[in-house]
Amino acid sequence: MQLRRKVRPAGAAARRAALRWWLLSLAATGAAVTAAAALLAVALHFSGSLAASASSSSGAPYRLSQPREAEELRWEREVAPPQLASPHSRKLDGAAERSLWLPAPSRRFVPCVAPSPEFKSPVASRGYLLVHTNGGLNQMRAGISDMVAVARILNATLIIPELDKKSFWHDKSNFSDVFDEEHFINSLANDVKVEKKLPKELVKAPKSVRYFKSWSGVDYYQDEISPLWDHRQVIRAAKSDSRLANNYLPTDIQKLRCRAFFQALRFAPPIEALGKLLVERMRSFGPYIALHLRYEKDMLAFSGCTHGLSQTESEELAMIRENTTYWKVKDIDPLEQRSHGYCPLTPKEVGMFLSALGYPSSTPVYIAAGEIYGGESHMVDLQSRFPILMNKEKLASAEELRPFSQYAAQMAALDYIVSVESDVFIPSYSGNMARAVAGHRRFVGHRKTISPDRKALVRLFDKVDSGLLKEGKRLSERILDIHRKRQGSPRKRKGPVSGTKGKDRFRSEEAFYENPLPDCLCQPGSPDSDDSLVSI
Repeated sequence: MQLRRKVRPAGAAARRAALRWWLLSLAATGAAVTAAAALLAVALHFSGSLAASASSSSGAPYRLSQPREAEELRWEREVAPPQLASPHSRKLDGAAERSLWLPAPSRRFVPCVAPSPEFKSPVASRGYLLVHTNGGLNQMRAGISDMVAVARILNATLIIPELDKKSFWHDKSNFSDVFDEEHFINSLANDVKVEKKLPKELVKAPKSVRYFKSWSGVDYYQDEISPLWDHRQVIRAAKSDSRLANNYLPTDIQKLRCRAFFQALRFAPPIEALGKLLVERMRSFGPYIALHLRYEKDMLAFSGCTHGLSQTESEELAMIRENTTYWKVKDIDPLEQRSHGYCPLTPKEVGMFLSALGYPSSTPVYIAAGEIYGGESHMVDLQSRFPILMNKEKLASAEELRPFSQYAAQMAALDYIVSVESDVFIPSYSGNMARAVAGHRRFVGHRKTISPDRKALVRLFDKVDSGLLKEGKRLSERILDIHRKRQGSPRKRKGPVSGTKGKDRFRSEEAFYENPLPDCLCQPGSPDSDDSLVSI
C-alpha cells in the first residue's frame, strides 16, 4: 500500500480558489505580515495539489475524475481554514519539529514471511470449509486470516468467507465489495486452495456446524475438528474471530497468517483508488497525523464510558447496550472503566494529548472514524486546538463517496488506508482497528505509532480539570516521558499478564496481528531471515 509522495499541480482555478480561501482566513485573524507570508507559501503548495488523482498511482485499475471548479469552491467553502494563533501552540525550531515526525529506529527489521523449504503446496483437500465472519472490518480481517491458516491445518478447501451482515452496522457488503477477491485467491494459491462457491451438489448437503474453540493450537484442529471429515464433506465455522492462539504455533502457520492479513487481503480496487486519493490530498497539507478517534456511539455504548457526556446521552448509550443481546455485560461503572484506562480518550483529551506531545496547531490531523457521538458539540475543543481537522467527508466529494457511504466496512477501509500511510498514527482506543493499523505499520517499516497510556493520561487530565495541574511545560514533560517508549519501535510481542488464567490469560496477550514480531519480522542475516523478503 506504499504511495508515492509526488503530487501533480492543479490548474489556475484551483490555485486561485485555495489562495483566496487562505487570504480570507488570514484577514479574519488579523495575522502579522510575517505569519501571512509563511502561510501564503503553504497556500501555494496546498493549491497545487487539489486536483491530485488516484491515477497517479502506478497500476491503479480504477481512475477517479479530476476535481472540477465546483469541487474547488467546495474546498474553499467547507474545509475549515487553519487559524494562525492558538493559546496551546508554541514555536518550534527545525530540529524539534522534525523530531515530531521521525519514527523510532527500525533496527533493520523487515518482513520475513516466505515459507520454509518444508512447506509444500496444498494437496488434494479432504473437504470444504465455510466461514461466517463476525464483527467490524478489522475483526473480520483477522478472522479470515485465521481461517486461512485453519484451512491449511485441516487440509481443506476454503470457500470465500461470508462477511458479517448482522452486527451493529448492518453492513450488506459481500467479500468482493470490500476485498480484491481474485488477488486473495491467486496470492494464496501455493498455501490453500480457495474457491468462490461450494460445488452445486454440496450446497444442500448436510454440514457440520461448529463454533471453533477460541485461541486454539494445531492439536485442537487435528484432533477434534479434522475427524469431522469422516462424516461430512463440509464444515461450517460459525465464528471466525480469535480462533487461533497468538503464540506457540508452527512458524510456517504464523507466516501464512501474515501473508493472508498483510498481503492477500488487499482492498477492492475502487476502495484502493479512493484511499490513495485521500492520502494525496492529506499530504497536500504536509506531514499529517491519522487519529483513530473511537468516540463513536457503538464503542461508547459497548464500553459504558460516559465521561464528558450529558445525562441524556448517557441514558441513550445504556439503552443501546441493554438492547444489544450479544453484548453480555450490561451494568458498567463508567468511573471505574475510565480510571482503569478502559475508555477511549475524548476529543478534548486527545487535543490536550497532542498539544502536550508538542504538535503545533498547524498540524494536519485526519480523523479516522465514523460519526462522532454528539457531533460538533464534542469536537469544539479539538477543533480549536488543531483547525486543520480533516476526514474523508471533507477530503472527498459526495459523488466520490457515494459508492461507499452506505457500507460501514467500505468506509472503514478508506480510513484504514489513510491511517497506514500517515506520518504518525495515534489511536484513542486499543480496539480492532487500532491493533490492525499498528501491526500493519510495524510490518511496512515500523512507522511512527504513538499508543496513548490512557490510564496514566486520565489521572493527569483529571488533575488539570481540578486545578491541581496546569497545561504547559510540566504536563508536557510528564506526558512525553510516559510515551517515550510507546512510539512503535521493534519489540517482541507481549505475552499474557502475570496472574491471569483461562480465557482471560489469552485475552491479556498482545494480539498476533498487532505485533507480528518475531514470527514475521526479522533482521537480514539473522537465523530467522529468508532470501525473499517482501517488497514494501
